[in-house]
Amino acid sequence: MWQRLATLATCNLDQWALDFEGNLRRVIESIEQARLKGASYRVGPELELTGYGCEDHFMEIDTLEHAWECLAQILTGNHTQGIVCDIGMPVMHCGVRYNCRVYLGDKKLLFIRPKLSLADDGNYRESRYFSTWKRRRTLDQFNLPPSIQELTGQRQCPFGDGVLAFRDCLLASETCEELFTPAAQNIGLALAGVEIVTNGSGSHHQLRKLDQRLELMRGATAKAGGVYLYANQRGCDGGRLYYDGAACIACNGQVLAQGRQFHLAEVEVVTATVNLDEVLSYRGAISSAQEQASAAAPYPLVQVDMRLCHTEAQAASLLPTAPLGAPHYNLPEQEIGLGPACWLWDYLRRSGASGFLLPLSGGADSSSVAAIVGCMCRQIIESVQEGDQQVVDDVRRVGQYSLDETPSSAEELAGRLLTTVYMGTVNSSTTTRGRAARLAAQIGADHLDISIDSVVAAMTALFAKFTGRAPRFRADGGTAPENLALQNIQARLRMVAAYLLAQLRPWTRDRAGFLLVLGTSNVDEGLRGYLTKYDCSSADLNPIGSVSKGDLKRFLIWAASAWGYSELAAIGQADPQAELEPLREGVSLQTDEQDMGMTYEELGVYGRLRMLSRCGPVSMFRQLLVLWRERYSPETIAKKVKHFFTYYAINRHKATTLTPSYHAETYSPDDNRFDHRPFLYNCRWPWQYRSIDAILGRLLTRKQTD
Repeated sequence: MWQRLATLATCNLDQWALDFEGNLRRVIESIEQARLKGASYRVGPELELTGYGCEDHFMEIDTLEHAWECLAQILTGNHTQGIVCDIGMPVMHCGVRYNCRVYLGDKKLLFIRPKLSLADDGNYRESRYFSTWKRRRTLDQFNLPPSIQELTGQRQCPFGDGVLAFRDCLLASETCEELFTPAAQNIGLALAGVEIVTNGSGSHHQLRKLDQRLELMRGATAKAGGVYLYANQRGCDGGRLYYDGAACIACNGQVLAQGRQFHLAEVEVVTATVNLDEVLSYRGAISSAQEQASAAAPYPLVQVDMRLCHTEAQAASLLPTAPLGAPHYNLPEQEIGLGPACWLWDYLRRSGASGFLLPLSGGADSSSVAAIVGCMCRQIIESVQEGDQQVVDDVRRVGQYSLDETPSSAEELAGRLLTTVYMGTVNSSTTTRGRAARLAAQIGADHLDISIDSVVAAMTALFAKFTGRAPRFRADGGTAPENLALQNIQARLRMVAAYLLAQLRPWTRDRAGFLLVLGTSNVDEGLRGYLTKYDCSSADLNPIGSVSKGDLKRFLIWAASAWGYSELAAIGQADPQAELEPLREGVSLQTDEQDMGMTYEELGVYGRLRMLSRCGPVSMFRQLLVLWRERYSPETIAKKVKHFFTYYAINRHKATTLTPSYHAETYSPDDNRFDHRPFLYNCRWPWQYRSIDAILGRLLTRKQTD
């Protein structure tokens, strides 16, 4: 008897919400690539026919109808001949919408498996569009649409929570969130004898998240044995999230194959040849697994008259795929560069724009954005050199190259796709002006250096004319409102100038199109509200809007060496400065941390406690009493907590207008998708602050009596 060797395929697909034509093309391409690699089974990402990010479009019957039309085209060709295709799409059964896996084989529908656990936290609202299948381990019969009945000759197919029983093995599914739930399905399936568990996922990138996914898969197969296939989207699906791919195949606790996490290829297929008899051997060596499996409740079986394993003749010339030495993880600094760069490219090539406009101040935030666009250009060049025709076609169109021309270098490409502009005033230093120019040159950007003093003077003169009073900076004897207003007018006029340049800069260079304005505020500034509403924080896209200042500074130091943008090193080590108040002897005395009354490090702590630990003022004070017990006195901690929450409340309204940002951090203040909190608070927090004072009083009394 020969060994049961099966070649299985998973994939990363760059799908796009409602792009049915493109989504179908990529699905079919992945199936054909899997077939060419000898695979008998192929799993794709969650909701791959529609795109995962359709959101309220899932409520439209058109979306479901078009998904079935796409499925019909897959069935019409020979795409399912001799290979089982596991497709993600929405399905309505008995008037209820489900997020489903649809199995096809030999031009037939084999089984439809609805999702059992929905993602409903953070960025996800799946229960708004779908219901879970609640009758565990039961099957219904699903009435197929008439068009599908005509193609397949079937009237119905099984629908529910079951297992596919092929002639030589058992296979079943999880879908995305089910891997992360406390009572994950994969263990019960393994105890029921299922050798292969697959997961079509739509999992977004978040800093330091990939290791969690891989460890869950490795842990599941190490605990109970088995093969686990994980498919994922990779790319911008039309919103703030970037799906980071990293499709993988694990077996008995070891990763056999792993796709790339960040890349511009629209289709990547990952395969491995697995020995299913080794799964049985592994399970048989675990006595506790044997005992639990002997008592496991059975799953209903969907009988499929197909084989997944190779024939004896085929198996004779095959060897199982050897485990990887170790899964590949990117450093957080690499993730900050690569993830947003891929997101920006997807947005740029699909938006109809011809490049980006970046207000480059020479500070850490805007310099990080410039470096990320430089990284995008480097990735494009790598894909062009690898012969990726889709990238070649896209870059010729966006960069306005001729049909036989391609970019020669990342720097040359950046000169076409990125315009940077230093918008200085009398309050700007020669240091930041020089840094901006040198960095733009290293990246290759089209750089402008302009003064907006005349525009600022015109606005302040206009104000003086209709009020009869001229505002002054604090350094010149002005009040706090005057000082703030004079800073804000500079910032807001930069936004106006940026959009004027974005619309007309291509015209001045005899090129078509328009530029997308890039924002440069980080997650800590958004949380604290340390930004001017409708200034340069107001843009079309913000690649760093949920990255912390600390992570950005580490990224700058890393990128200076890794990418050769040496100017980033000095920028990363400099103190952040807004440069909106008058200079003294050519030097700005204004620093961000001094203005905010807190450090960026402290802001990161507040943000994580507020979101991850779900702290209000009192519980944050209690936790910081422990966390900062060696650092600050209880009185100082109380003042710091009150200071943060006061300004958080005062400035929360700014979160309603934050530029759509790449989601990278778990304490993002983006209230449109992620952070659902009010934007009108009682900034005095009277009840909460009295509670803090009461706790502080008890601590001081205890200290005096000890």
